Parts: sequence; structure tokens; C-alpha cells
Amino acid sequence: MKTIIIMAQTLDGIIARNVEHVADWTSKEDKKFFVESTKKGGVIVMGRNTFKTVNDKPLPGRLNLIMTMDEKDKEMEKAGLLEFAVAEKPQNIIAQLKKRGFKKVFIGGGSMINSLFFDNQLVDELWITIQPKVFGSGLKVFTDQLRDVNLQLRSVKKANQTVILKYGVEYGYSDTK
Repeated sequence: MKTIIIMAQTLDGIIARNVEHVADWTSKEDKKFFVESTKKGGVIVMGRNTFKTVNDKPLPGRLNLIMTMDEKDKEMEKAGLLEFAVAEKPQNIIAQLKKRGFKKVFIGGGSMINSLFFDNQLVDELWITIQPKVFGSGLKVFTDQLRDVNLQLRSVKKANQTVILKYGVEYGYSDTK
């Protein structure tokens, strides 16, 4: 199964001003790209704070899997579009989704969830849309932890003022011999 982090970020690398910041600042091109990609994949995984920014409502046309630490969240599950993974390891989530027949899973943030999957070497690709904005400070794609992972540029697409970058992830790469 292919695991892809899909994120919009400002030119200065910020995905949100804070954990409550709604992604209403992204371009219509980004929104279209996000919706089409995640619906085609069939499943989007996000953290509880990210889910709150979409008003605690599942994104239509795909399974929304919300990672949380709160058992009470399970009460919100709705008609197959929304599921909660309570204190579940990312490896287990991937294994369960694969067993259910999913071929592709999108990780939609936030920083902590992206980092959980990335740091466990479960991410195959990063799809980043660069938005023509600068926030100056805020949340980044990953938490502030030292990392050294190389990426391989797979494609670049310009969509109006938005740039869509797709990178492959190369874990364990070393340029020393």
C-alpha cells in the first residue's frame, strides 16, 4: 500500500498558524487537488485537532480515520465515513487499511500525525502544494525533531499561483561510503 502525506503550506513552510487554524487560506486549485486525490485514494488519516478544523464532520466520499487519545471520540463514528483510531500505532493502522483492501492512504496532518508516520518510515511520498502566502510563524509539516531523510522529486505542476510538488521518500539513504 502506498502512503502519502498531502499538505498545503505557505512559501515559508507553514501549514497553519496554530492547531485551530482552518485551512480556508488555501487556493481553489489546492482544494480541488486535495479532494480529487483523497477521494481517489479512498481514505484520509488525520489527527483530532485537524479534524476539529473541519468542524468535526467527515470529508465526504472517503473514509476519514481520526487518530485520537480520547475513547469518547468513538461515539462520533458515522455511517462508515468516519472512524477513530484510539491510541493506535501507525503501523497497525496501515496494516488494518491494507487488510481492508485500500491501495493508497493519504495522511492529512497535522504535524504530529505526519511525524508519527514519517518517523516510523511508513510514508512513501510527500505531496506538497506551495501556496502564495507567508505567515511568518506557525505549524510546520513535521514537528521540530532532527531528521535527515532525502527526497526524490517526482513531479512539479503549476496550477495558477499554486505549485504542486510530489516527492518520493528515501529512508536510510547515505551519501557516505
